Amino acid sequence: MCGIVGYIGNNQASKILLEMLSKLEYRGYDSAGLATSDGNNISILKEKGRIANLIEAGGESLSGNMGIAHTRWATHGQPTKENSHPHYSDDYLVIGVHNGIIENYLQLKDVLLENGYSFYSQTDTEVLIKFIHYYCQKEKDILKALSLALKQVRGSYALALMFKDDKDSLYLARKESPLILAKKDDEVYVASDPTAIINYCRDVYYLENLSITKVSRDELHFYDLDLNEKKLEASTINYSSEAAERGGYEHYMLKEIYEQPQALHDSLNAYVDEEGFREDFPISIDKLKAFENIWIVACGSAYHVGCLGQYLIEGIAKKKVRVELASEFRYREPLLDKKDLVIVISQSGETADSLAALRKAKELGASVLGIVNVLGSSIAREADYLMYTYAGPEIAVATTKAYSCQLLMMYILALALAKANSRLNQEEIDSLLEDLRRLPELVSKAIEKDQEIKEVASKVAQASKIFFIGRGLDYALSLEGALKMKEITYAHAEGYAAGELKHGTISLIDEDTVVIGSCSQSKTIEKTISNLVETKSRGAYIISLALADHNEVSLSSDEVIYVEDINEYFAPSLMVVVLQLLAYHSAVIKGLNVDKPRNLAKSVTVE
Repeated sequence: MCGIVGYIGNNQASKILLEMLSKLEYRGYDSAGLATSDGNNISILKEKGRIANLIEAGGESLSGNMGIAHTRWATHGQPTKENSHPHYSDDYLVIGVHNGIIENYLQLKDVLLENGYSFYSQTDTEVLIKFIHYYCQKEKDILKALSLALKQVRGSYALALMFKDDKDSLYLARKESPLILAKKDDEVYVASDPTAIINYCRDVYYLENLSITKVSRDELHFYDLDLNEKKLEASTINYSSEAAERGGYEHYMLKEIYEQPQALHDSLNAYVDEEGFREDFPISIDKLKAFENIWIVACGSAYHVGCLGQYLIEGIAKKKVRVELASEFRYREPLLDKKDLVIVISQSGETADSLAALRKAKELGASVLGIVNVLGSSIAREADYLMYTYAGPEIAVATTKAYSCQLLMMYILALALAKANSRLNQEEIDSLLEDLRRLPELVSKAIEKDQEIKEVASKVAQASKIFFIGRGLDYALSLEGALKMKEITYAHAEGYAAGELKHGTISLIDEDTVVIGSCSQSKTIEKTISNLVETKSRGAYIISLALADHNEVSLSSDEVIYVEDINEYFAPSLMVVVLQLLAYHSAVIKGLNVDKPRNLAKSVTVE
């Protein structure tokens, strides 16, 4: 969602802040602003639109060696200059930037109105800043005022604050929304995402939930909300700044699609060696055996990984699995206990609904396995067990390589559960692991079909309706194919179980429709072909995806894109690459912003 950066040091803050902020553009935003202090005066500049507008308005010339900056994705109030951050009290004693949503801001606003405050914006953030100011008028001590104010706030926040009465310090606070800082010599860097910091320092502190932090050039002080001082250990960001650059590719999304073979190789080697599962596998075989039920909870593309995971774990390990949308799970009353394992999947490790689901699962006594791509993230820290995906930084909003690495974790878990519950013998497990070791090479071969896929995309880009269909694993894959297409091309795209078409949806099929059929599963391929024929007879243009030995698919299709033969359980990893490239090229043909699609943000850290 929104991006926060901050800086204290000996250099001009404005240039550093804008450079850091530019690294967070991929998160999605509609306005930007910054505030700097030279010790005597505070300068604030805000603009609607891109960071470039800030620079054109003189943002780089603001004086001072301390400052905060923000990119806003509108929640409360329209994307206007007035609603953009930083927000400030009328006397400029308190200035702050905020990620998150203050759920009880109307109640807080009523308190402030009764005490003579007025408001210039429609935002919950202005209310929060002025509520902090209200307590600063009551308390001489800034930390105490912050503690008293924040204890009355409901919702989520990552806050970076400057106070006129403390010209040498930044104050930070965090609840649910992520915030990190790094200190190098006498310079301090603050950000909501490691990508903004790695050019300056790779040793970072991940601030704890429900915490307040005071930082200066010389000292870092970490507190809980009761102002008990805490100790934090720094963590090292495990990728270089170059890994987060575009590297000659036209778009980050294309670069990240092409990086999938290496990401899969690195992620696989973290859990599997030549002998089988590594000795330091995150959950021991004995513990895996003890779990009676498996729950998978996630949002968006990670939820689609969970849908595939259900088919995989039930098919390979014969273990009962239930898949839940995190946004629904957190408000239900799931029947969980200590015999259940809840798998929470999130690229960022900060997805608000998924994090809330994790906490609910733990409250109910279940064990939680987190699958994340960001070490030190909230889900990584709070889960009982962790499977880290070695995808590296993913900048494009539409996930590609992180999705593929999450899916790989599902394969590995399914095989580990099969071993734990004696559902497969060692020879069968070794054979499947050998297929997994081939996956990076076969994904590379799928990527080599890029030009062929680009030609097919010219037809897809013209369609008014696009349906992705399949059965079993192919159905779960179709959900992700449709999401990729709608995310970046804005086309009306839907993923459907092929057998459900006759139950209403087939009435939408006509000559302006493209149907994309995934046909990788032998036991259902004839039925899927039959469904494709039904749509073709109603005027649809048919594009099919198939394994190399499924030639029969060509009889029902206008176009067929074949991928290499592999064990059918693992076919989705090859076919998803085709769907990613199909969506990518369709968006490029339509002239759209592939990396930053409208209305979307990379990390959804609010409900």
